[in-house]
Amino acid sequence: MAVTKIHGIKTTVDKAIEYICNPDKTDQNLYISSFACSPETAALDFKYTLDHTHDCRDPHNTNKAFHLIQAFSPGEVSYEEAHQIGRELADRLLEGKYSYVLTTHTDKGHVHNHLIFCSADNITFSHYHDCKKNYWKIRNLSDTLCQEHNLSTIMPNGKKGMKYNEWAANKSESSKKTQLRKDINQTIRIVSTYSEFLTFMEAKGYEIKNAEFGENSRKYITFRSPDMSRPVRGSAKSLGKNFTKERIKERINNKLHRTTVPSVRNKLIDTNTPNIAGNIGLQKWANKENLKIVSAEYNKMLTHNLHNFSELEDRIALLHMQQKEVNTSVVSLESQIRHLREMLKYAKQYQKNKIYDDHYKSSKDPDRYFRKYESQIILFAGAEHILQENGMDLKHLNTNKLQEQLSDLISQKKSLNTQYVSFKQEIKELELIHQNLSKYLKQDAPEIQRSSHNKLPSL
Repeated sequence: MAVTKIHGIKTTVDKAIEYICNPDKTDQNLYISSFACSPETAALDFKYTLDHTHDCRDPHNTNKAFHLIQAFSPGEVSYEEAHQIGRELADRLLEGKYSYVLTTHTDKGHVHNHLIFCSADNITFSHYHDCKKNYWKIRNLSDTLCQEHNLSTIMPNGKKGMKYNEWAANKSESSKKTQLRKDINQTIRIVSTYSEFLTFMEAKGYEIKNAEFGENSRKYITFRSPDMSRPVRGSAKSLGKNFTKERIKERINNKLHRTTVPSVRNKLIDTNTPNIAGNIGLQKWANKENLKIVSAEYNKMLTHNLHNFSELEDRIALLHMQQKEVNTSVVSLESQIRHLREMLKYAKQYQKNKIYDDHYKSSKDPDRYFRKYESQIILFAGAEHILQENGMDLKHLNTNKLQEQLSDLISQKKSLNTQYVSFKQEIKELELIHQNLSKYLKQDAPEIQRSSHNKLPSL
């Protein structure tokens, strides 16, 4: 479990960074990372960025930096993993736009990260908005990273969390009301009339009362499954406004008037359940509905120019491979974008402060000149060092060219993201087609042996 909190720093950025970088707290500076700044000169780097903001004199933007703390449960995570999670959180939250210093403290009973980042970004020089929406973004990112690292997460009621895989398993065993809502929604999607809805809900094992309409009818429909201790009302208070009998009937009627293609979420009715298998009339109805669904699914498959299971499975496998390749490319581009943004910031910093360094070197009284322009000279030296370390040609440094390269990478990432979404949507549709057709052939046509090379039957 990781707890997060954030607060603004209005004045003493240097002292805050000095505190989180304390060697006694970071295992002698072993767990310190930074982006687009040096821990030793981060306060100056932040000031350089803030001086370029368009609203630097706005009284509402008084924060010079933000201090984010991410604390883990005692004994749950190693120092190395905690620091890695902190870096991933910083990179996902700040997207390579804000300079930051990250440290992991090892001197307490629980491992925790400190992230201090500049309140303005290095790209548009806009201020970070510390609002509820962004705080919940931090919480969700932190929880997501805990899930990915199989750590515990924070429960909505504030109680101590559990391992994510345990929590996910418990969540899947949802409440009876949640299961009832799910069954109602699924049934509405596959029926054509309110009467069919009642029949199929009864086939699912629900005892239904007060379903009729009229002056003498009761106000609320009730549902009760064998494992329910008492009936559940179909009321706005109990299930929600979409689950009253009036609303259920309205939803079914509205679905019939739609002119769009049926949703790819249609699922086959399981004709092997005891309630359906033991009822000849219900079996005929279910088979008829299944035939409608599978016919639509088969036609969808043909629109993809696929004619048998072999082609369908090959297409799904190819799409998964392409999606994985695109995702790998996006991750690589994100790394390049972060790196280029960092270089662009240092290039601008280098060019702007070079004149101070030149005058300092040629000054008749360098000590006096240094005292007067200490910040600019230090920032120049830091930028020069970083650029040289990264193999940048300082004699031919061109920030416009770097900006063009950055824009090109961002454009490539946007294009790949569009491809990724397209692959994801097609995979979702084809996998549902595969699932429904496979299930239909297995449950309703056992004499048809499915082969990866067999043609599907005419429908």
